[in-house]
Amino acid sequence: MHKMYSNVIITGTGSYVPKNIITNNDFASNKFYDSKKSPIDASHNEIVKKFTSITGIVERRYADDNQVASDIGSIAAKIAIEDARIDPETIDQIIVAHNYGDIKKGTTQMDAVPSIATRIKHNLQIKNPSSVAYDLLFGCPGWLQGIIQAKAYIKAGMAKKCLVISTETLSRVIDENDRDSMIYADGAGACIIEGVESETEEGVITTISATHAKDEAYYLYFDKSNNPSNTSPTRYLKMHGRKIYEFALTNVPTAMKTCLDESGFGIHDVKKIFIHQANEKMDDEIIKRFYRLYKEKNIPKNVTPMSIHMYGNSSVATIPTLLDLVRKGQYKGVHELNKGDIILFTSVGAGMNLNAITYKV
Repeated sequence: MHKMYSNVIITGTGSYVPKNIITNNDFASNKFYDSKKSPIDASHNEIVKKFTSITGIVERRYADDNQVASDIGSIAAKIAIEDARIDPETIDQIIVAHNYGDIKKGTTQMDAVPSIATRIKHNLQIKNPSSVAYDLLFGCPGWLQGIIQAKAYIKAGMAKKCLVISTETLSRVIDENDRDSMIYADGAGACIIEGVESETEEGVITTISATHAKDEAYYLYFDKSNNPSNTSPTRYLKMHGRKIYEFALTNVPTAMKTCLDESGFGIHDVKKIFIHQANEKMDDEIIKRFYRLYKEKNIPKNVTPMSIHMYGNSSVATIPTLLDLVRKGQYKGVHELNKGDIILFTSVGAGMNLNAITYKV
């Protein structure tokens, strides 16, 4: 008699990439100030050149003026449900990762009552009251944390199918007088994750999560505009970029190694690494340091799919969007997933939270 494994598997994915393309040149008329409210004495070309060399971002996408986070999250969710070929009424949990709720264009008020998960369930017209919908706030690693949470419910026998969604409209919380505003983007991603019995072990193998909050809690925060003439009480998304960079380089590679080591697989088994798309230079250095922990200097070509160049940093949405695009053949010939591949997911963000998942396709 064959041994049967109780696996937790991603059976469908979906994403929504807004159609409005915002290039670096679209920020040419913005007057930038530093965190001390002093004007930045550099030309737009100089600012863009430095910005691109560090982040890799050339373009980003913004949602339509009439769209909010729950709208674009609903689109990604519908695609994931169709991809998994399931009846939405059989979904046990709808977990929505976001950070700012619904913010209408032209306003600054965050709206999360009812929850974004409830709004998306309503948009999907799911009637089943046992399909429990709730929000998850965990910074940029929110979608991965949703997967980890779904796995826990499935393994505990409390759910069989979960819909994990990530959605964000960061364009509504940025300070146009802050250079960091050029990093952020809008987008949504989703997946169906199911408990499946199989003769082979696959799906989510190991997970790790952490919150560093003693000294690091406010590395990302809300504060007033950098513009000294802006006396509005409105607050915007801010970050201590250098501190986040150093934190990520110190903590993410070791978390990835712990997660992979606990899975029983080795560094040479890893086919792809899906890392939060926050900053290309930071991501490259995290990957280098991860391989260095295994005394490996040669990093496999094309091990890390990147979408940040065209899509920017859409927070919780970056990883599920990238996963969906790879699964659907958008990077054919460069990035593909095949049965049996070992992949790593990892993210870091506000909180300061981080997590990682070892997954067998």
